[in-house]
Amino acid sequence: MNTKVGLSTLDMTIVAIWIIGMMLIGIIVSYKSKKDTAQDYFLASKSIPWWVVGGSLIASNISAEQFIGMSGSGYAVGFAIAAYELMAAITLIVVAKFLLPIYIDKGIYTMPQFLEQRFNKSVKTGLAIFWVALYLFVNISSVLYLGALALENIVGISLVWAIIGLGIYAATFSITGGLKAVVWTDVIQVTALLFGGFVATYMVLQAVGGGVFEGLQTLIEKAPQKFDMILDKSNSEYMNLPGISVLVGGMWIANLYYWGNNQYIIQRALASKSIDEAQKGAAFAAIIKVILPIIIVIPGIAAFVLGADFIVDGKPKSDLAYPWVVNNYVGVGFKGISLAALIAAIGSSVAAMVNSASTIFTLDIYRPLLMKSDPQREHALDAHQHDSQELNVKEELHLVKVGKISAFVALVTGMLIAPSLGTLDQAFQFIQEFTGFISPGVVAIFLMGMFWKKTSARAAMVAVIMAIPLSAAFKYFAPMIPFMDRMGLCFLIIVGTMVVISMMENKNNDKKAIYFNANLFKTTRTFNIMAICVILAVAAIYIVFW
Repeated sequence: MNTKVGLSTLDMTIVAIWIIGMMLIGIIVSYKSKKDTAQDYFLASKSIPWWVVGGSLIASNISAEQFIGMSGSGYAVGFAIAAYELMAAITLIVVAKFLLPIYIDKGIYTMPQFLEQRFNKSVKTGLAIFWVALYLFVNISSVLYLGALALENIVGISLVWAIIGLGIYAATFSITGGLKAVVWTDVIQVTALLFGGFVATYMVLQAVGGGVFEGLQTLIEKAPQKFDMILDKSNSEYMNLPGISVLVGGMWIANLYYWGNNQYIIQRALASKSIDEAQKGAAFAAIIKVILPIIIVIPGIAAFVLGADFIVDGKPKSDLAYPWVVNNYVGVGFKGISLAALIAAIGSSVAAMVNSASTIFTLDIYRPLLMKSDPQREHALDAHQHDSQELNVKEELHLVKVGKISAFVALVTGMLIAPSLGTLDQAFQFIQEFTGFISPGVVAIFLMGMFWKKTSARAAMVAVIMAIPLSAAFKYFAPMIPFMDRMGLCFLIIVGTMVVISMMENKNNDKKAIYFNANLFKTTRTFNIMAICVILAVAAIYIVFW
């Protein structure tokens, strides 16, 4: 197996120009971005147009866990792993139609802030702590690890130095400039990652069958088992993608959590100019999601058909599939473009996660729990040396400063944890499974809080407390249940528990129930056309490869 072949001078030049150029752009945008208030830093002054929202959503979502992780799962599982992308496209439409209007109508900055409005501070704080921990110990660290793994196997850089380099790259547009710097650099990076991804796919399909369509046909003929979209129990990967449950079960919990309740995703929509812009941006992202499997799953299947065998220290290492394809089938010059695309994907995702971890920590943990202990603030309050407006300005600037510091700490923590993930085979499945420990409870709390007026704060708090122990109990005492089914079962149990507790507490509607007019959910003709196209495209793919 050929892995560490390095890059030509031309490839290295392309990558160097990309890295230096993006870092300079990030620094310039950060310098010019308005950062006087929390809204400026954390929500980009609510000025983002729809096409930037959509591009940033994809750039934040597509990272090493897709390029490396999903290609690895494509090698091991096949095209069925594309369900995460295809079902995400449908979920984006649902979120845009039914959840975004409520979030934007409430004028929130963060997901925990919504929970405080609907329930209480305890629910907000509990989930805020969970989210920050998840970003640090799973999301940021895993993306850095997978990206570094690719660099190690394509360029020959050691894993640790690759992690450090990626961290520094992401820092230039994730710390000082806030969300505005992140989303505007995302627009450039999503263009690069899509183009670079298509280059790698095109070239490996050329090698397989002499052309894109010929190559796809050859893959289907030589590995038909890799194109089963619905796996049966005899498939060795059934535990990861359990048959029809992918369409009607736990996959919905994973996707609703990720696209509907996840800070670093929703934050882009909250920063949009209006609800119409947010919805069109989400629909635009959904259209891109439908075509993404071509560039992030097909290379892994091609590696399987081309006879690649990934065994490291006697253990399978499917995540080496994408680096193997780039090394062996992407030509000089284009290899640099593909690597630049991968770096773009990593940088944008890490920046998004760092920014959102910082947002939640600053606004939902530091401000309500720790900010009152700030000596300067207390002195100003006691001495009445400033009027309320000036004091508010100082508080805003202080929050921005804390946001920058916490972003730096989040990034460094992720970098320190990343090397410890080296024992994994399919890191993408690791991310999905351990995110699934919290997602059933989060989705239950949000959906019940939004759409069932009797849901009580105590019921929500019980859901927060029981989500992780319940998931852990299923994992360790019923390991034969696929983790996706486990998410669905945990969701139903949590919802049932919340119903019982709420009925005991509230004979009438909860005092903090949400009331809204049906007109809130009306969407524009443009959004409706985009949504219909996405749904038809996903249906067609499943019909063809059922």
